[in-house]
Amino acid sequence: MSRYRFLVGLVVLCTAGGGFVHTVWAETPAWKAGVARSIITPDEPLWLAGYAARQRPAEGKMHDLWLKALALEAADGRRAVLITADVLGFPRASAERICAELRERHGLGRDQIMLAASHTHSGPVLENALYDIYPLDDAQREAITRYTRRLEAIAAETAGRALQALQPAALAVFEGTADFAVNRRNNREADVPALRAGGTPLSGPVNHRVPGLIVRDSRDKPIALVFGYACHATVLDGYQWSGDYPGFAQLELEAANPGMTAMFFAGCGADQNPIPRRSQELCEKYGKQLAAAVMEATARPTRTPEPTLKTAFSILDLQYEQPDEATLRQTAAGTGYTAQWARRLLAEKENGVAWPGSYPYPIQVWRLGADQYWVALGGEVVVDYVNRLQERISPGIWVAGYANDVMAYIPSRRVWEEGGYEAGAFAVYGLPAVRWQPEIEDRILAEVQRLTDAVR
Repeated sequence: MSRYRFLVGLVVLCTAGGGFVHTVWAETPAWKAGVARSIITPDEPLWLAGYAARQRPAEGKMHDLWLKALALEAADGRRAVLITADVLGFPRASAERICAELRERHGLGRDQIMLAASHTHSGPVLENALYDIYPLDDAQREAITRYTRRLEAIAAETAGRALQALQPAALAVFEGTADFAVNRRNNREADVPALRAGGTPLSGPVNHRVPGLIVRDSRDKPIALVFGYACHATVLDGYQWSGDYPGFAQLELEAANPGMTAMFFAGCGADQNPIPRRSQELCEKYGKQLAAAVMEATARPTRTPEPTLKTAFSILDLQYEQPDEATLRQTAAGTGYTAQWARRLLAEKENGVAWPGSYPYPIQVWRLGADQYWVALGGEVVVDYVNRLQERISPGIWVAGYANDVMAYIPSRRVWEEGGYEAGAFAVYGLPAVRWQPEIEDRILAEVQRLTDAVR
C-alpha cells in the first residue's frame, strides 16, 4: 500500500478568504484527488430550459456555465468521479453515453460515476428533455442535439483530465446552514416577505443544511470544494445564461480562494423555492449567503474521512398509471404544454407505439470513510426524502436530487396524497403517465437502505 501525507489533525486558521481550516499532516495512507473544469456556455442562441413561459432563445450570458469534475481515489486504489454541471439535469440517454465513454476510456463502473446537476433554469435545453413545453422548430432541435453531443464529449474529457490529475490529498467534511429555501407548496410566494418581516414562522417541511467536502493538496492548498443545498435554482427567469444562485455561490467561493474549484449539487429541493426572487440582485444575494454558510462551516473543525471508498448503483423499476384516451382527448382540446403533450401521446397511440408502464429509476450510494454516506437520486425529489434518510440512516447523510437522470417529480407519500404539481408533473417531462404508484416513497427508501447496507 502506498503511503502519503494524510490529514490527521486540525487547527483553525482564519484567512482573508473566509477561514478554511488548516491541516496537520503525517505519514499515513491517504486519499488522492484530481480536479478539472470546462466552460459549457452555448455558442449559439439555444432555448433555455425550465420554464414553459419563455418565448424565445437565449440572449447572451450573465456569467459562464461550467461543468466540473472531481476524481477521488482511496488508499486501496478504488476510484470514483463526481461530475457537476450548470444544467437542468442530465437526461438518461446522455448520462448513459457519458458513463459508457468513461467505462471504455478509464474502466469506471456505473456505480463509480455520479452526475449531479445544479438544476439551473437558465441553462440550455438538452436533447429529448421537456420538449413538449417549448415551441421548437427543426433548426432548434438540430442545434440542441449538436450541443448535447458536445456536452457529453466535454463531460467525458473533463472527467478524464480529473483522473489524470490525481495527487495526494486530504478530505474534510463540513456542514453549514442557509435559510432562504421556502416550501413553495405551503407558503404563498407573495406572503413570504411580510411573514418573515413579522417574525411569523413559515409552513411546511424544509432542509436548510449545507453539507459538503473540502479537498486539499499536500501543500494544504484547497483544490476543490463540493457543497449542496435543497432548493430550486429558480431565482432568475430571463433570457441570459446563468448558473442562478448556485452559480453565484461558486463564483464567490472561487474568488475568495484562487485556484480552487467550487462544485454544487442540488439537494432534495423539488418543493422548495428561493423567496423572494426574480432579480439578479436577489440571485447574487442568495449566492453570497450560501457561500458565506460554506466558509463559516469550513472555518470550524471538520471531520476527516479515512481513505476508504465504497460505491453502489441500481435501477429501480417505478410503476405509474397511464392516461386513458378520453382524458388525453379532453386535454388535447385545450392550450399550452399539457395540450401539446396530450396531442403527441395521441399520435403515438394511433401509430401503435407501446408505452412502458414504468420508468428505470437510478439510485446511487457512495460511502466515504467509515460513515459518510452520499446518496444520489434521479428526478426532482421533494424534501421529505432527505429528512427521512437523515432519520433512518444518518443525520449527516448527503442526498443529491436531479442526479444521473431527471425524468419527473418524485413525490413522497405525503405529496402523492396531497396531489398537485410536485406529485409528478408528467406533462412537463413528457412521460405517458398521470400518477406514480402510491408506494413510490417506500420503494425508493427501501432501495437506498439496501445499497447503504451493501457499502457498509
